Amino acid sequence: MIPVEYYLYISLALFVIGMMTVFIRKNAIVILMGIELMLNAANINLVAFSKFDGQEIDGQLFTLFVIMIAAAEMTVALAIIVKVVRTFNTANVDEFNKLKG
Repeated sequence: MIPVEYYLYISLALFVIGMMTVFIRKNAIVILMGIELMLNAANINLVAFSKFDGQEIDGQLFTLFVIMIAAAEMTVALAIIVKVVRTFNTANVDEFNKLKG
């Protein structure tokens, strides 16, 4: 049996990689990928804690819910990014400030 700490280490690594991607990258699509990595890290935590708590189905149901919300969020965000890229011909988030004026 794999100890829960191993799941937490993997989850921490994924979360840190996703967070650094969000902070460092300027491309909007890559930033969305970083957010998805952070959500997947949370999913790993949910499943791992529910497995070691003895209630295996609760964490899986919450994880399924998070996956559905993430898919909806990704769909809306990609639609917005596609519209902005068509308007300004760039996916660089630094140039999105032209939307203010």
